[in-house]
Amino acid sequence: MGNIVLNLEMNKIMEMRNFYKKNILDKNIPGSVFAAKTPACMITAYKSGKVLFQGNDSEKEANRWGRASTSATSNKPASSSKAKGNLPNGIGLMSAIGSDEVGTGDFFGPITVVAAYVRKENIPLLKELGVRDSKDLNDDKIIAIAKVIKDIIPFSLMTLKNEKYNQVQQSGMSQGKMKAILHNQAILNVLDKISPEKPEAILIDQFVQASTYYQHLKSQKAIAKENVYFSTKAEGIHLAVAAASILARYAFIQYIDKLSDSAGFKIPKGAGAQVDVAAAKLIMSKGRDILPSFVKLHFANTDKAIALVNKKRN
Repeated sequence: MGNIVLNLEMNKIMEMRNFYKKNILDKNIPGSVFAAKTPACMITAYKSGKVLFQGNDSEKEANRWGRASTSATSNKPASSSKAKGNLPNGIGLMSAIGSDEVGTGDFFGPITVVAAYVRKENIPLLKELGVRDSKDLNDDKIIAIAKVIKDIIPFSLMTLKNEKYNQVQQSGMSQGKMKAILHNQAILNVLDKISPEKPEAILIDQFVQASTYYQHLKSQKAIAKENVYFSTKAEGIHLAVAAASILARYAFIQYIDKLSDSAGFKIPKGAGAQVDVAAAKLIMSKGRDILPSFVKLHFANTDKAIALVNKKRN
């Protein structure tokens, strides 16, 4: 499936909207002017002036409105990354799987891990769509980008819900081992999706030394080892990790929204004083037994929340 991006003036985008009026979709894509679907092409026009064409007729439809080029040549190529530690030269320009996780430091909500495969020809497209480290993006931007790239790149999402997290943590498993197992499984899932194609590299946003990572996985039936690299701040080395980070945060945001609906009030992120107050409110309204499905019980926030409840009751 082709992917083409054009940069157009707003008057041209409005002309397009009129042209595709019979194909306009009702769904609201954040940051978009309109989204339309023809039999063989999805067209999404953004307020930034970017228009994304996806599908077998992407080149044909793009040619109606400007000079259509494939994503590999229509944008400025990504700069090659220098070797860092054990990383190969030019890894930032390779077709690679990247993996990252979200939620490990949050009291409320699950751990979400995503592995994503970005082919080298799609790197310029992802840059055009604004893919970068999710920590530099607000929730609205993450949601908008994730909704587009989830249909462009192969990925696998692993969600470790609070109930299961608390169960395995109380059995003695460290958070580091949990993450290693989740990363490995997500990567294996993506390798299976893209088979027989193989990535030139697999880059994991490093949370432990490589030797410790593989030690955590010694009981697993299958372990991804070929061309696997580790680096801190990996989102800045390859867009596959940045894309994985965005998709993982998007899943985490959606889960927090579900928890908020269940709680009856907005659940905060992080592990600061605001989550202590929220957890105390949850205990007061639904009882202490509800906590395991909402929070990571071993965090110090649990005791702080209970102390707040006792203070209010006394």
